[in-house]
Amino acid sequence: MNKSAKKRRSKRRTKQQRKKNRKPTVWNEPFPEATSESASLPVADEPTPTEVRIRIILLMVLGVVFVWAYWPTLKSLAHSWNTQPDYSHGFLVAPIALYFLWMRRDSIPSFSANLAPFGAVLILLSGVMRWLSSFYYVETLDGWSIPVWVGGVVWMMCGWRIFRWAAPAIIFLVFMVPLPYRLENLLAGPLQAASTKISCFVLQCLHQPALNEGNTILLGEHRLEVARACSGLRIFLGIFAMAYALIVIFPRSWFVKCVMIFGALPIALLANSARIITTGILYQSGLRESMGPLIHDVSGWLMIPVAAAIYLLFLFYIDRLFPTTETVGVRKVIRKVSNDDMQLS
Repeated sequence: MNKSAKKRRSKRRTKQQRKKNRKPTVWNEPFPEATSESASLPVADEPTPTEVRIRIILLMVLGVVFVWAYWPTLKSLAHSWNTQPDYSHGFLVAPIALYFLWMRRDSIPSFSANLAPFGAVLILLSGVMRWLSSFYYVETLDGWSIPVWVGGVVWMMCGWRIFRWAAPAIIFLVFMVPLPYRLENLLAGPLQAASTKISCFVLQCLHQPALNEGNTILLGEHRLEVARACSGLRIFLGIFAMAYALIVIFPRSWFVKCVMIFGALPIALLANSARIITTGILYQSGLRESMGPLIHDVSGWLMIPVAAAIYLLFLFYIDRLFPTTETVGVRKVIRKVSNDDMQLS
């Protein structure tokens, strides 16, 4: 028994000595100064000045090749923007994409030290898309190859991190390309029919003698033909592009982003129906038939800012309905409280 008691006492003494020899943990202890060995270590893989010059020369060469290869495609896109009212916003797509990059300039990552070979895969894919476009006579596929080519060049020359950072702006370039003819008819037909029915119903609620026959509204002695150009496709594409831009600029939850995307369709229908209803009321109030084309064109341009204003009000309501909250970890809160206590002491 005496031997076991002595062993216990010796163990207790060794434990007490270990506790005394331990250094207390100081939370506000500054970081150790960097030694010559740690300072000599590379912080990140970055290209050398010579590699930067080589990449700039390659970018200039690729830019010349892009203009030479895509010049017919760019001319066709510019012709569509000039002649088709539904795609007149195409002139603003590239400047807005550059604005996205400028807005996110504070979060730009570091460049890759080496060229990324996976970017060449996207460049090859853009070439395949151009071949399929010429083989099957699908001009839209040729236009869609431009964002793929730009993404491939950015990935190959700057690296994966820069490609991910610039991806929202590159994807936005898709909005400058007109939709395929079948997809355009698939969207314009239902929009045209829905705008006609909504407008006729509202005119009837306003005690106007309105009847709809197909896509035509019989309003007293007048006939309001809701043509394909009045389907609201331009407003829908504009609001959809605006929703994408606001999602990129202002971070929100995924649920709110989905609500913003799906909210573009009813707002486009509402704005286009308001245009048709206003035209019908002006006709009933004694407007001359010769003023019809002027009213049609003016209301078509005015409905775009009106739809944008309605969409902004919709976002204001969504932000109040689903306020953004920041999730903070327990460790972060403890560190912040400890730092505040140290500053007070």
